[in-house]
Order: sequence, then C-alpha cells, then structure tokens
Amino acid sequence: MRHILLVEDEVKLARFIELELNYEGYQVSIAYDGLTAITALQKLHLDLVILDLILPGVSGWEICRRLRSTDEQVPIIVLTPQDEASDRIEVLDAGANDYVVKPFSREELLFKVNTQLCKIKKPEVTEILKFEDISLNRRTREVYRGQRLLDLTDPEFNLLEYLLIHPRQIITRDRIIEDVWGKYFSGDANIIELYIRYLRLKLEANNEKRVLQTVHGIGYVLHD
Repeated sequence: MRHILLVEDEVKLARFIELELNYEGYQVSIAYDGLTAITALQKLHLDLVILDLILPGVSGWEICRRLRSTDEQVPIIVLTPQDEASDRIEVLDAGANDYVVKPFSREELLFKVNTQLCKIKKPEVTEILKFEDISLNRRTREVYRGQRLLDLTDPEFNLLEYLLIHPRQIITRDRIIEDVWGKYFSGDANIIELYIRYLRLKLEANNEKRVLQTVHGIGYVLHD
C-alpha cells in the first residue's frame, strides 16, 4: 500500500483529503504543523508528500527544502492559495513536483497524486530471494537454509522476506512495524524482538552462522 504524508493545518480539509485518499486505497499519515511534519519525514517510509505552504511553526517552504536536501525521489505536491505564474515557479524551484491551487476538486488532487505515483519506477518482483545460503520462494512460500527446509509462521516468513528485500540495510523497528505489520498494528513494539528471536532459532537450528544481526538502539540487518 502506498503511504502518503499529508501536511495540512486545516483539520476539516485534512480529514476530507484523508478520506478521499483512503477510499482510493492509500495509507495516509497527517501532520497538522511543520515540526510534526519534519519528525514524520524522518521516521516514516513515504511514497508521496502533500504539503500545505502556510503552516504553524516551520513553513511548508522550509519543509520542502529540507526534504529535498535529503531525498530527491519522493514526490511533493504543494497545496497553495496562490495562482500567479511567479508563485508557481517558486514552488517548483523549491523542489515540489506539482501543485494544487486552493480551493480544488477531489478529482484534480487525485489525478495529480496518481500521476506522480505512476512515475515512480516499481521494483521488479523477484520470485526467489537469496542471501548467502538462505533461499526464500515468494510463490510457494518455502524457505531453505542450505538444504534444510524451514517451517516458518506467516509473521516469520513476512519478516524474513522483508529483510531479504533489503539485504545489508539497517532496518529500524518502526519501519518494520509500518511496512510488514501495517499501520493498523496495535500490539507491543517488543513483538518485533520476539519474532526476531524465533526467526534466529530456526535459521540457526543446526548452528549455522548468524546473519540476522541486531544494531543496538536502531534495528536489524542481514549481514554477511
């Protein structure tokens, strides 16, 4: 599911946009001020940002510049009350991909959201994921460590699959909860540590080398 951050201080408008995007199948997180938006940008794995320019605290202009200084890929659609040519140019120069002038129709906003997301190149789906002597078949849901077939539960399989998609990358606990368990996760965050332990027990049942490493205070990584 594509994840969109909506930065908008008008509560009713934010709720309207959220409902429309949810109806279209998007996951939406909302920030009602600039500081909350900056925190969300640091913590969340996002596919698109919808950004109002006039915000309490940090302005939308500053948020746009900060995001572009660290991420050149995630699309930004700006919500602006201005429709002068000079304003539109300034918005795009700040790093936005597109803009919508208030007031706007749901059709216009959804069209621009869909257009930007369609431009993002989707990674090719690989049926077999491998790392060292670990092999995971996404179609049959079979996992091998060498010649040994592992009996994994669905959460264990999903967690290992996600780590295999991002080998040698440190993945935070928050990102695992968001991307593997989804935004409706309501359990204890320590559940991640529990499933990591279960997964290690099965991966190392024959005293195999540990490849699922803990990066203390941050998260986990599949490492040689």
